[in-house]
Amino acid sequence: MKIPLNARVQCVDGPGGRVVQVIVNPIARKMTHVVVEEKDLPSVERLVPMRSIVETGDKLIYLDCSRQELGQMSPLIESEFLWAEIPEFRESHSYLLHPYVVPGRLKTKQESLPPGELDIRRGARVQATDGKVGWVDEFVVIPTNGEITHLLLREGHQWGCKEVTIPISAIERIEERTVHLKLDKRGIQALPSVPVQRSWR
Repeated sequence: MKIPLNARVQCVDGPGGRVVQVIVNPIARKMTHVVVEEKDLPSVERLVPMRSIVETGDKLIYLDCSRQELGQMSPLIESEFLWAEIPEFRESHSYLLHPYVVPGRLKTKQESLPPGELDIRRGARVQATDGKVGWVDEFVVIPTNGEITHLLLREGHQWGCKEVTIPISAIERIEERTVHLKLDKRGIQALPSVPVQRSWR
């Protein structure tokens, strides 16, 4: 099953948004979630477990939930308010900050990823043993357990792009912004490739 990044998401009762990134366990080399940016404003990014994916295509992912159920899934980014001392702040100047800053109260945002897991966006760097070779385009996973079998690497310039299928055995390690391969550039060139026909956007 292909998991195309930036694909549109279809819930059982209509469009749900689009996939903006995936969550992987780099040790087990499994995909645990896709991150769906909701269609309606405010467009919250939701953590959708792999078990909710029914079917995928080149540009579309089907979920087994309704749009309301999607909206109740855990957000990727959680907001937290922290108190901070602002000793030189004067109440007479509060109108200069309101409503963007409340004196003594700071709003912070942080990702709420499962422990030990990483988020990977489309366009993450792919690094061979002898330099950069392209960027992440898609993952191929086993539907029953989310195990990653292949990475689809996009390489080349915009007017001559092609995709190369990288087996999971060729991946050395996965980091948040970079996938490191065991192969050099010559080894990658020997792997099967297909022309890229889909739009980058």
